Amino acid sequence: MFGLYPAAMADENELVKVERKGHVLIVSINRESKRNSVNRLVADGIDAALNLLDDDRDLRAGVLTGTRTVFCAGSDLTANGDYVTKRGGEYGIIRRRRRKPLIAAVEGFALGGGLEIALACDMVVASTTASFGLPEVRIGVLAACAGLFRAPQSLPLNLARQLALTGHPISAERAYAAGFVNLLTEPGRSLEGALELAAQVCANAPLAVQESLQAINDQRADEHGRGWELTNRAQDSVRDTADWNEGVASFLERRPPVWTGR
Repeated sequence: MFGLYPAAMADENELVKVERKGHVLIVSINRESKRNSVNRLVADGIDAALNLLDDDRDLRAGVLTGTRTVFCAGSDLTANGDYVTKRGGEYGIIRRRRRKPLIAAVEGFALGGGLEIALACDMVVASTTASFGLPEVRIGVLAACAGLFRAPQSLPLNLARQLALTGHPISAERAYAAGFVNLLTEPGRSLEGALELAAQVCANAPLAVQESLQAINDQRADEHGRGWELTNRAQDSVRDTADWNEGVASFLERRPPVWTGR
C-alpha cells in the first residue's frame, strides 16, 4: 500500500507534477526512470512550482516529494550543470529565499543533490524506506549545491563529515534520531505525513508563520555566504583534475574508478 503516491504520480509524462490541496501546494518530481535526477526541464518545473508557492497568497505551505520508490538522485550528469534558474538557483530551489514553509516528503533514496534539495526545505518527513547520502566523493567530485555547509547545520558535525567524506548513505531511522527528519512514517506514507504537518502549519496565522520562518532562516544568511565561498574554492581545486574526469567517466561507463590523486 503506497498511500497517496499512485494518484499523485498518475501522469508519467509530467516531469514535475503540481497539485493544490487546500492551502498546500504539492510538488512531485516524476522522472522515476532516471531516479528523479534533475535536468533542465525538471529544474524549470520545480522553479515554476515554487514561484507559484511564493506568489500565490492563498497558498500557505508546500510539500516537495518524488515518487513512491525514490526522492531524487541529484544532478543528471548529462545536463552538464544546466539546471540553474533565476529565482531558485540550482534545481530551482537551492538558493531560493522563501517565506512560506516547504516540507520534503522522502521515499527511497535522497542522494547528492537529492539530499541537498531536502536540506533546502524547512522540514523533512521520511518513510522507513528513505536513505540520505552525499556520494559525490565516490566519483571524484564534491557536494556543490550547499551540502557542505547545510549538512553540518542540520546534522551533528561528525555525521555530516561521515556523509561528505565516505560517500555512504545513512538510514531514515538514523537521520530521524539525529534530528534531521521531523517525522518518520511507514513505507509509502511520507506524503501523507507531510500533509498532516502542513495542515498544522496552515492552521496558524499566515503572516505570523511567514515572519517566523524568515526570522529563523535569515540567521543563517551570513553563514551561507561564507559557505558558498568555501564550496566554490573547494570545487575549483578539484575541477578538471585527472580524478574529476576519471570519476565522471567511470560513473557514466559503469566501472570502478582508478584514482591517481592528480
